[in-house]
Amino acid sequence: MLKRTKIVATLGPATDSRESIKSLIEAGANVFRLNFSHGESEDHIKRAEKIRDIAKELNTYIAILGDLQGPKIRVARFAEGKIVLAKNAEFIIDVSHDREAGNSSIVGTSYNTLPKEVKSGDQLMLDDGRIQLEIIATNTTQVITKVLVGGDLSNNKGINLKGGGLSAPALTDKDKKDIVTAAKIGIDYLAVSFPRSAEDIELARKLLKEAGGDSALVAKIERAETVNDHDVLDSIILASDAVMVARGDLGVEIGDAQLIGVQKHIINRTRELNRVVITATQMMESMIHNPIPTRAEIFDVANAILDGTDAVMLSAETATGDNPAKTVQAMANVCVGAEGQKLAKTSNHRVDINFESIDEAIAMATMYTANHLKGVKAIISLTESGSTALWLSRIRSGMPIYALSRSIETLRKVALYRGVEPINFDPTALGRHDVNRLAVEELKSRDYVQDGDLVIITKGDSMGALGGTNAMKIVKVGEVN
Repeated sequence: MLKRTKIVATLGPATDSRESIKSLIEAGANVFRLNFSHGESEDHIKRAEKIRDIAKELNTYIAILGDLQGPKIRVARFAEGKIVLAKNAEFIIDVSHDREAGNSSIVGTSYNTLPKEVKSGDQLMLDDGRIQLEIIATNTTQVITKVLVGGDLSNNKGINLKGGGLSAPALTDKDKKDIVTAAKIGIDYLAVSFPRSAEDIELARKLLKEAGGDSALVAKIERAETVNDHDVLDSIILASDAVMVARGDLGVEIGDAQLIGVQKHIINRTRELNRVVITATQMMESMIHNPIPTRAEIFDVANAILDGTDAVMLSAETATGDNPAKTVQAMANVCVGAEGQKLAKTSNHRVDINFESIDEAIAMATMYTANHLKGVKAIISLTESGSTALWLSRIRSGMPIYALSRSIETLRKVALYRGVEPINFDPTALGRHDVNRLAVEELKSRDYVQDGDLVIITKGDSMGALGGTNAMKIVKVGEVN
């Protein structure tokens, strides 16, 4: 059984070698994340070259996702490297304090407008919420707080305002430089961190285009204000090509108790709007050091899959963990197990919606037929841009979708779509009457189908034209001519 849900694996020191990247692909990774928060431009360029070289060697298609750092608001550094904050102690964050000389009473920050953007009674969450502070007063340079939840605090840990509202722009100067690197790599997906509106995504797309890039854009949903207003969330989803449920900062800002409902809404709404969705953060965090996941982690991954996520993401588990390939394999096993459940195969997606394009209407008709006609074993989407494959993948089904395309960029892009398997195939080099037969033979040669199986083919009259899908045909393997 083919795994339908895709796995995004973050590369880092633990997975920098050719052997480790190859092992992740063989274990089930479909997309590699390059975290621009760490490393230099040349590091990312070399990793991308390595990924593509290994994917070619393995005769597979792997997407590369570049993740912009965004305006991560952080405390500065401590003179001793780490401090301990005691409950009820006073702790000051001072924008004018020496950024190398923090102590258990005071620390600096690079976010100079912090005292102006918070007020008495607000709560600051440090280090992904592990440290919680209540603001008791502010002045021109200082935010004076009382420690509600204490503990160890080390250098450069993040600061979030509970409930959201900090005004830091989504794209920093560093991000703008990294966009140029992403364009140079020819990255498949570019993730924009902390977008507040559709305008942030549109600006990133403009800068990417100016740099010569054409990546699909991923909006990382991690601000409270973007999920508190459904109109704002919808506008961000529609401005993007994909969405990431970035549960770390989002959970800190809205509270973990609210996160599960918000996650379900984001996944559902993203699919309704025909975009791709990734679920991320701490999905198998125990496997950073342990060889097997906890039962809670297995349920977490399976829950996201049953909700309809296209992909599940690993961060530190593969970037710095002790068991990168084992973690990917464990996640792949959960994917297959969850996908076998009836809930993962049934859908009423857009059944009461009028379609605006012929491509989408063909895709919806194809999936309805595939789900209800006995004997159908596969769908072949002859696609130039991947759009039909995307629409096909929006409907829950156990039916494998094979995206056959001559475009390497399209084959990499569809590697993120749930249930879609990319296959290199050039219909423009064939006679019109040979296309169906040779497309089916391609699947048969890979043992995906056998004589007697029904296969549904979607294609356009004008082979090689973007957005040209206008036909659906049902054929029987062994009888195609």
